[in-house]
Amino acid sequence: MSAAYANLVSTIAPKDFGRVAVLFGGKSAEREVSLKSGNAVLDALQSAGVDAFGLDVGDDLLQRLLNEKIDRAFIILHGRGGEDGSMQGLLECLGIPYTGSGILASALAMDKLRTKQVWHSLGIPTPRHAVLGSEADCISAATELGFPLIVKPAHEGSSIGMAKVSSASELIDAWKAASTYDSQVLVEQWIHGPEFTIATLRDQVLPPIALGTTHSFYDYDAKYIANDTQYRIPCGLDSAKEKELMDLTAKACEALGIAGWGRADVMQDAEGRFWFLEVNTAPGMTDHSLVPMAARAAGLDFQQLVLAILAESVAGNKEPRG
Repeated sequence: MSAAYANLVSTIAPKDFGRVAVLFGGKSAEREVSLKSGNAVLDALQSAGVDAFGLDVGDDLLQRLLNEKIDRAFIILHGRGGEDGSMQGLLECLGIPYTGSGILASALAMDKLRTKQVWHSLGIPTPRHAVLGSEADCISAATELGFPLIVKPAHEGSSIGMAKVSSASELIDAWKAASTYDSQVLVEQWIHGPEFTIATLRDQVLPPIALGTTHSFYDYDAKYIANDTQYRIPCGLDSAKEKELMDLTAKACEALGIAGWGRADVMQDAEGRFWFLEVNTAPGMTDHSLVPMAARAAGLDFQQLVLAILAESVAGNKEPRG
């Protein structure tokens, strides 16, 4: 491990974390991914000697949180109900420390539209966009932004409900499909060029990963199922552009108040400019996931990564979150 990343390793003894609830599953469209992530995190914590247990989040969550002895929670819920500030708010009301970002940062990052508005106000580059609420909005967006475009539910993750479109009729169909996931649908200008994902851990930016897929974009199948998706570390940028990307990522995450850990998704256009798409505050931790990959490039194995994330729930106890 290089000296640059040595401080990421937790120095807290596993028994000092107390009893840890790993919160996974839930009811969002990303439930299956969360179950895989949660089981991987739970195995790593228990193997390290942490007194951890799994809690599949359901309707009885509040009663279980009240009944169980819980010293802190590891949130590995993806999507609504876990990544949007609501779980963070519940845990704060119960006085249970938790991993990751606070209420405000979680809610902001989950809302792709408001994330873009914050970034735009601070001069952080993000693709031009429009909000779709009708067929007329689709026609207007097509005229203003041109094709191709990418359609996204504003409050989903894991590329759920997303579609790349190249005509007005495709745009209308994609808007209708995305509307089944979210009443607010976003359409963005398509950026032609390579895609990167950059993880942050304990206020430090990890090595960027360049993504390659045979799909039209890095969709759900490419993320979690396909075996031909390409991940490049080193990412292929020269040292100056890589530093620029990492510095911009730190700025983009700071703008939203991201804490503990997270992962930003970024495109680079033909002129070499970077464009920020979104930040995930509880990224995947499956065998296809990107944060563990970036951590390995920094010299941390999966268990060290999980303990480093958990350690921030201890440090975060010292000051207000959100």
